[in-house]
Amino acid sequence: MPNLKDLKNRIASVKSTRKITKAMQMVAAAKLRRAQEAAEQSRPYTERFNAVMGQLAASVGGSDTAPRLLSGTGSDQVHLLVVMTAERGLCGGFNSNIAKLARVKTEKLLAEGKTVKILTVGKKGRDALKRDFKDNMIGHVDMSDVKRVAYSDAQGIAKDVLSRFDAGDFDVATIFYSKFVNVVTQVPTAQQIIPAAFDAPEDDGATTLYDYEPDEEAILADLLPRGVATQIFSALLENGASEQGARMSAMDNATRNAGEMIEKLTIEYNRSRQAVITNELIEIISGAEAL
Repeated sequence: MPNLKDLKNRIASVKSTRKITKAMQMVAAAKLRRAQEAAEQSRPYTERFNAVMGQLAASVGGSDTAPRLLSGTGSDQVHLLVVMTAERGLCGGFNSNIAKLARVKTEKLLAEGKTVKILTVGKKGRDALKRDFKDNMIGHVDMSDVKRVAYSDAQGIAKDVLSRFDAGDFDVATIFYSKFVNVVTQVPTAQQIIPAAFDAPEDDGATTLYDYEPDEEAILADLLPRGVATQIFSALLENGASEQGARMSAMDNATRNAGEMIEKLTIEYNRSRQAVITNELIEIISGAEAL
């Protein structure tokens, strides 16, 4: 059984930890509001952009003149996986869930005889995957100096991915991120960005004809690279909100657990202290009776 001094020191240590986790929870709550607003404000633009691109892609169909970003290379042998995680931990299962989804996808592709290349965005994803897939990792994007995600950050990542595609380094590119639902729910998501995959436009019974100037192929050739950057930017914003929501929940749980541990240690301390006092009284009474 630990002595009174050890228990007292441990209680003080847990109290200090509780202060830290409470402060981190409050900081995450403040950051979450801004990150959530940014993610939610980007969704209408992304959805409308994808809808327009879907209409253009449907009108082009399987044309031989369709851009390579839409039609692909004609092969799916080499896959590029862009794994987006956070630069820091202490956010529950946020990073590990994204890494797990990417790991499952990688193992499946390797089992099918495909070639897999991994580009990581965020230190935690790189640390989680390099042990098993070190030979498959081809690059890393450091976001540690980025305080607030901007579109230019997404453009930099998109430029790297597009330059690799133009060089023939891969056939299919997929991004991995966590979609923000609410504070306690973040959904790990895999989204193919090359070749571009768009949902077919809904048929509402009305027939609308569009005349494009220039033609659809020229418009797609100009918009598809921008579409890759837009999807990456949306994923980064979703990741930012998901990270802060996960950290807020994790720190709240840690604060509660620290409070419960303090109560248990305080009870143990009081019992030990009472036992010491009882033993001292017994020794005093026994000594008095011996006289």
